[in-house]
Parts: sequence; structure tokens; C-alpha cells
Amino acid sequence: MDFKSTASLYRSELLDSVLPFWLEKSQDYEYGGYFSCLNRDGSVYDTDKFIWLQGREVWMFAMLYNKVKHCPEWLQAAVQGAEFLKKYGHDGEYNWYFSLTRDGRPIVDPYNIFSYTFATMAFGQLAIATGNEEYASIANLTFDKILSKIDNPKGRWSKLHPSTRPLKNFALPMILCNLALEIQDLIDKDFLQNTIDTCISEVNQFVRPELDGLVVENIATDGSLVDCFEGRHINPGHSIEAMWFMMDLGVRLERPDIIESSKDTTLRMAEYGWDKEYGGIFYFMDFKGYPPQELEWDQKLWWVHIETLISMLKGYYLTGDHRCLEWFEKVHDYTWNHFRDKEYPEWFGYLNRRGEVLLPLKGGKWKGCFHVPRGLYQCWQVLDRLSANQ
Repeated sequence: MDFKSTASLYRSELLDSVLPFWLEKSQDYEYGGYFSCLNRDGSVYDTDKFIWLQGREVWMFAMLYNKVKHCPEWLQAAVQGAEFLKKYGHDGEYNWYFSLTRDGRPIVDPYNIFSYTFATMAFGQLAIATGNEEYASIANLTFDKILSKIDNPKGRWSKLHPSTRPLKNFALPMILCNLALEIQDLIDKDFLQNTIDTCISEVNQFVRPELDGLVVENIATDGSLVDCFEGRHINPGHSIEAMWFMMDLGVRLERPDIIESSKDTTLRMAEYGWDKEYGGIFYFMDFKGYPPQELEWDQKLWWVHIETLISMLKGYYLTGDHRCLEWFEKVHDYTWNHFRDKEYPEWFGYLNRRGEVLLPLKGGKWKGCFHVPRGLYQCWQVLDRLSANQ
């Protein structure tokens, strides 16, 4: 592979196509914040605003401002989104709603812990960009809220009866691995280290030796497997995404063992999740091979493949394992041929099993300005490092 030209491809797609799309099409200049429900051409088809997508977009523009170049337009876009979030996104106690009307009235109460995590990321990154102490305080206060909710993330909005089948979910410790690094400059160093150690330990509980190292999404509170829909549930993309967070932690901690094991898990999950008939990675699977309860289980989703690109590149860069580079090339070909829209900017999100576009939207309730631009940025950065050594 020509790393230099591939790095240029990812850079150009980010800076010349995807990012301008969100800058131009998503900003709500009347009420503040961003539209995420965008048609293929960027026109708005719904004006509700989802807190975790608002936070992700603030984070994206602030992160690129901090790490790529001090572009005033990026910073302005981040600040206006953050001010909307600050004013309307929470109940006054930094309990972050799930969704709002266009003008900021709450629709869905703060049941979703990921509204909190992406608000923390947003204000933490923007605090670095601006030096604004209020933004840093919001990030810290929200992070404290997250830690207080670890044992019961949904709180009083949980639908589950608490004592019948209590489960631990992979998503929260996984995202905390990334979140801890995002706000490392804003919190006490000893507290940060303890948080990182706990996150690594928690994530490793979901990597199951009795399943040949596969990662499950739910386990019992005592750490055992549970034979039910939720207990057998596997999300290959989720676990692969978590592994590049773990690799980043391994680099920070100077722990090659964490990097190596995370790389191996990435390879296992990609092999397990790959659709041998049509290509691409399945959305959901059942480790016993039973029919998954989610009807969308065989769809091919944008974020699954983009996160795999990141993990495979990092695995190759950090360990030199050529299997990672082979997988990167394989997933790169599938992703760019199926998800990239050749007519309009930004990428499709949802394909059927055969790789045909199911929904032509560029954004919605779950897809926003995050996985595509973050993935392009991450791959560009690693490919640049590889090209320097080529």
C-alpha cells in the first residue's frame, strides 16, 4: 500500500467534502445547535435535536480546531453548538436530556447515559480550544454524574426489574476508556489513573476465553455469561471500536501487552463478524448462532466499518502485524465502494446485507457528524505516520 497517497485520500475526504457538508448543512442559525436529520443532499427532513449528536458535533469541530488547524469557522461552529447545549440541553443539574425540539424544549428525559458522555467530551474539548473555565467545569460536573450512574445508568427510567436478571453492559466501560483520555487534562492525575485501571479491568470482563476470545455485550453482575437474548448478544463493530480505545490506553500507559491483546481481539472479531457471502461486517450476532432478536441484525452499518478501519490501522502501526493491514485493505475497499456517496458529500449509513443502500439519509436520530469525520481523521493521522516510515 502507498501510505502517502492513501493518507491524502482520507485527508481530502475529510477536509474537502465531509466537514464542509456539516458546516454548511447542519447549523441552525436561528435557534442554535445543529440539525442532524439530513437527506442525501443535505436538506433537513426533521428538526428535533438529539443531545448526544449535538455533543458529538461540538466535540468534532473543537477537536479538529485543536489538532488540525485553528480555523475560526470550526471554532465558531463548536461554540454556537455548545451554547445551545449549555442553555437547553440539561435540567439545570447537568442531567442531560435525550432530545429537544428545534427551539430547545425537552422531549425525552435524561434516561440515556450517552447524552452525558458526549456532553462531557464536547465541553472538555471546547475548554481546551477556548480556555473557558465554565466549559471545563461543565465537563467535570457531567463526568462526576456519569461516575455516579455506573451501577444504574438509566436510573428511574430503566424498564428492567432490578432483581430478576441484573446485567452489566459493555457500552459504558468501553466509552469511559475513550472519555478518560478525552478529559485527562481536566481531572486529577491519580483519579484519572484509577478510572483508567477500572475501565480496562471492566472491559476485559467482556472478552470471553470460553468463547475463544469473542466479546459479548452483556454479562451477569458476577461476571458470568447469561444464556438469554441479551447475554448471547454480540456487536462486532462495538467491540472492534473499543479495541482502538484500548490500544490508545496501552500507548499512554506504555503497556505493549494491552496493545497486543487488543489487536488480537480486533482480528478475532473482524473474522467472526465478516459476512462470508456478501462481504461487510454484520451488525448483530448471537454467539450460539440462534436468531438474533434485532430484525436489523444483518444490515451493514457505516460506523461498524469505519471503526474497523481505525482499529486495523492502529493494530498494524503499533504491532506490525500484517494481518491488520490485510484487513484494513479489505474493509477499506468495501467501505469506500458501498458507503461513500459518489454524487453528494458525506456517506450513507445503512445498507442491506447485499450492500445496497437501504436509507439514503446522511444523518438522523443515530447518525450525525461523528463516525465518518472522526474515522477519516484517525485513519489520516495513522497513515501519515506510516508514510513517514515507508
